[in-house]
Amino acid sequence: MKRELVYDWPMRVFHWFFVLFFLTAFIIAKTVDSETVNFTYHMLAGLSLGFAVLLRWIWAFIGTRHARLWNFALKPHELMSYFKGILTRDQKRWAGHNPASSWSALLMVFLALTLATTGYLMTTGNDKELFEDYHEIAANSFMIVVVLHVLGVAVHSLRHKEWLPLAMLDGKKEGVSSEQSIPSSKPFFGFVFLALLLLFVSVLSKSYNSETRALKLFGVTLQLGEVEEK
Repeated sequence: MKRELVYDWPMRVFHWFFVLFFLTAFIIAKTVDSETVNFTYHMLAGLSLGFAVLLRWIWAFIGTRHARLWNFALKPHELMSYFKGILTRDQKRWAGHNPASSWSALLMVFLALTLATTGYLMTTGNDKELFEDYHEIAANSFMIVVVLHVLGVAVHSLRHKEWLPLAMLDGKKEGVSSEQSIPSSKPFFGFVFLALLLLFVSVLSKSYNSETRALKLFGVTLQLGEVEEK
């Protein structure tokens, strides 16, 4: 079966950097002592994740057909029909995100922004414990959504004999008509997306002082950790 182009380059760049930043922040949070200097890289990864989400949010309004927010399958009856179809072996295909992945993507973006925002507010020194509680709730909710999303991708791939992660590599899916495909993967905007992400990470790296654990970003100083007394 011929595979048609549905996902553009900016979407795919965002997807894999989203995974990278999330896994980096998650692994550091679970394996590194929060009092050590290395834990601050959890916060830097979180800020990078938040920036990636902001770029994706812009692309959700100006991107190609299946990248746009209003083309996500977010109607409740579509979600119910999708789950029912899994049980009844319905062969319906979705050109872009199916209802389950549409909802999980929206939730992950919202929770990622919540994590980045609460993480940022924790560094300002005001109501730190309160924001830590919100941050932990958002982090646990994020993990639940991620696990459900991964399971959903696995079930969909087995059910429809379609390996969805491949679509986020080459942008193509089976069972899509030429009318539902996109004419271009927008490689230039994909390059711009990648360049902006790398530039932001570079700015974070150059602006962060590991000795003082302070990050000077756009005229604002964020204290990412306490300096150990010698």
